[in-house]
Amino acid sequence: MPTLTTRLPNGELLTHRIAKSITTIGADSGNDVVIPAAGLEPHHAQIVFDGREFSIARVDSDVPVEVNGKARRKARLGHEDRIRVGDANILFSMLENGGEARTSAAGSGEIEGLRRLHAFSAKMMGKQSIEALLEELMDAVIDLTGAAKGFLVLFEGDRPDIKVARNVHKENLDNAVSELSDSIIARVVETEEPVIVSDALNDAAFGHAESVVNLRLNSVMCVPLRERGRLMGLIYVGNDRVKDLFDMRSLELLTVFASQASLLMQNAMLVDDLKVRAVSLSAELERQRFGEIVGTSQAMREVFRQVEKVAGAEVSVLIGGETGTGKELIAREIHRRSARARGPFVSVNCGAIPESLMESEFFGHMRGAFTGAVATTPGKFQSADHGTIFLDEIGEMPLGLQVKLLRVLQEHTVMKVGGTKHESLDIRVVAASNRNLEEEVKAGRFREDLYYRLNVVHVDLPALRKRDDDIVLLARYLLARYAAEFKSKVKGFTPNAVISMRKHPWPGNVRELENRLKKAVILCDGAMISAQDLDLTEDALPEVLPLAEAKERFQREYVLEVLARNNGNRTKTAKDLDVDPRTIFRYLEKA
Repeated sequence: MPTLTTRLPNGELLTHRIAKSITTIGADSGNDVVIPAAGLEPHHAQIVFDGREFSIARVDSDVPVEVNGKARRKARLGHEDRIRVGDANILFSMLENGGEARTSAAGSGEIEGLRRLHAFSAKMMGKQSIEALLEELMDAVIDLTGAAKGFLVLFEGDRPDIKVARNVHKENLDNAVSELSDSIIARVVETEEPVIVSDALNDAAFGHAESVVNLRLNSVMCVPLRERGRLMGLIYVGNDRVKDLFDMRSLELLTVFASQASLLMQNAMLVDDLKVRAVSLSAELERQRFGEIVGTSQAMREVFRQVEKVAGAEVSVLIGGETGTGKELIAREIHRRSARARGPFVSVNCGAIPESLMESEFFGHMRGAFTGAVATTPGKFQSADHGTIFLDEIGEMPLGLQVKLLRVLQEHTVMKVGGTKHESLDIRVVAASNRNLEEEVKAGRFREDLYYRLNVVHVDLPALRKRDDDIVLLARYLLARYAAEFKSKVKGFTPNAVISMRKHPWPGNVRELENRLKKAVILCDGAMISAQDLDLTEDALPEVLPLAEAKERFQREYVLEVLARNNGNRTKTAKDLDVDPRTIFRYLEKA
């Protein structure tokens, strides 16, 4: 609201708001603005607002009125014009807080702008929604510039979207689109430079624009908002009733404010977006998780179906699959879904225990049973009583210990090394191996009777390269976990990183993916992990073969696989594949 700030001869300041179409000034108490100073007539002058501009006129031709040092009978008033009536000096201001306080703020506009930025930043750290924060930002802009209304426009693609439309009373404007000048916005979008229009209807560039004429605009400022050199939006402020409200100092102040506010705004929107994405991702992962296992591919859904069926049955389970496919996670999920879930789950890596210590580790030992046995100690099997024991890499177990394990499974008892008494056990055995145990049985390295005792139900885990739909899903899940663990600012993957992950054969399976991601999260300098951060450069990717060669290679491998399944019987293999027997010979010659 415009104000008059009067400095009396004694230095006293009087401030009056102009809220009427005609505001009278004089020494008489009946005036709107009463000035007790020498030289003033009872009714000295009046300020008139015609709906578009303010002007001052003397009431009597003999009454002296000066505007900016010049005697005037009638004069149009602009922001910070100086008026002298009698011995009193008056400052006319278009803004609410006029006078010397306002002049001081205008003289240090950058400080005022920074103060408001600091206030906005402090609010951003609170728990307000992004919508409330942006409204706070526009209220600060309107207050800073003295505008009657302000708009925050952001671009979604090529389409402008009005995010906030506010007036001086801190109210939202309903029909925001109709309040903006398309011509002024188009100029800022085209040039990416700020625009100031002090008298839009009489402006050479915009005076004939349809939107300016229809809206009967006066003072307008419009500045761009940039994000890393890209136009992300703009701030538009205006006052339809007052001409010459804005000057170049106002434009500079708004430009500086906008450039700094855009950074805060980007961070606020990024945080808000990340919160939304985190909630969405968390909900999505919950739908795509099976316990601690993440996967939606057809192969994994089949595994989940088997686990659900076998978990409740008191039978031994043998889990097959390459190293790093998550066999222990499947074993834990079988335990968690079984009636033994309240009991212990004990995991043993058979390949990590020296052969000389295996029996003691598995079944325990008595004090003095061997050198160093200073106390009686239970083994892994006793620790798993009333629960589940998971024997990982069971194919590494020596034949001598396989005999004793078979006895434990048959009799449900165990004897410590150096002991004389059998101890009863109530355990379920889940075993796993990355070897083909059928081939190990044929080679005499694994007992056939133990194999069938363990392999009541077989669950085969697919390699990661055969779970194309799961690779990126798993990567995002692990990225979120490691970013939180290492307090990293990494938020996602570049498009090339996603492509490289899909192309990579992942010989180490999920374990390799975990290790590559952990390293990338720790060493990545940016917000997005690239293919280079994952060490998945072109050199690391598998060779791309011509389609004919790839087809030939697949057919050869498939023929040899069926031939092995048929124990080398070429005639049966040819019949199974519905090909001429000579085709089998041709592939054997190339093998």
